[in-house]
Amino acid sequence: MTIDDLKNDNLILFEVIAGSRSFGLDTPRSDTDIKGVFYLPKDRFFGLEYIPQVSNETNDIVYYEIGRFVDLLLKNNPNILEMLASPADCVLIKNPLINNLKLSDFLSKLCRDTFAGYAMTQIRKAQGLNKKIVNPLPKEKKSLLDFSYIIDGYKTVPVTSWLIQLNYLQENCGLINIPNSKGIYALFYDAIGNEGYRGIISKTDSNEVSISSVPMEKHPIAYLSVNADAYSRYCKEYRGYWDWVQKRNDERYTTNLKHGKNYDSKNMMHTIRLLQSAENILHTGNLEVKVRNRQELLDIKSGNRDYDDLMKMADGLLNKIESLYNDAPLPEFPDKQKAERILIEIRSKLYES
Repeated sequence: MTIDDLKNDNLILFEVIAGSRSFGLDTPRSDTDIKGVFYLPKDRFFGLEYIPQVSNETNDIVYYEIGRFVDLLLKNNPNILEMLASPADCVLIKNPLINNLKLSDFLSKLCRDTFAGYAMTQIRKAQGLNKKIVNPLPKEKKSLLDFSYIIDGYKTVPVTSWLIQLNYLQENCGLINIPNSKGIYALFYDAIGNEGYRGIISKTDSNEVSISSVPMEKHPIAYLSVNADAYSRYCKEYRGYWDWVQKRNDERYTTNLKHGKNYDSKNMMHTIRLLQSAENILHTGNLEVKVRNRQELLDIKSGNRDYDDLMKMADGLLNKIESLYNDAPLPEFPDKQKAERILIEIRSKLYES
């Protein structure tokens, strides 16, 4: 099922402009995000394949099936609550049946965890970009050899340096396991190359060393320590970094480089916005999507605030949220049974004909 199918079959119940434009944080270069709600035709709903959402390739246009939408409302998902609370000027399509879903039936103290939890995710993203900007990884990938060392008395020597110093080839080395010694191997060398040794690694991207069959009468010339765990962490970091480079928004990345604060300023803006939303929800029992401090938030997005100051601001908001929690004018959880009754009524109306 595609977005065109939803439109052609008149299945869309609710459609809004989301993201920065709904928050009042858009600039002339902002994209337009569209989110909405659709319903599955009766035969598709009662069939074997339930379709919870439909989106385009870039996920800036997303429609949720009405059942999935209500489920996420019950979980106090920030994006979904903000959809339901969209300002009137951001609503493009609204079937009267959507009016049965009232924001007051879903807002609960769960917002403390969902909004603040989402905000902490944004902080981790911002910190992750900080690390990527400050510590870029070379395109040439390291091999397991770069995490292997010859034990030399009370010190270790990188095996790559050791091989160069002795004019040895790693392909002519043979390794055997040493019992009860994780990551430690006895190393043998065959200068002629007729012993059939398998080398230290079989190829440059090997994740583990090669073990050879070595005659009992042979004596090791050295002992090798291999930090396979460190290499595994490096590989994960390497993949993450270059995947990020490939997929990153270059304009956003350039902005972050220009302000020179070494963090993702857009993520930090949304961190503060989410925490302020959570504070307001717990204080008033209501959700306001359109922000009242546009300039402050855009100032953060522009990178005009120091990272440490923003973290202090976030900590202050988290403390405020905790202090408001117990006396918040909200139920602990949304009324699931009521939401289910409303959902059944909506489906019944949709499937009447």
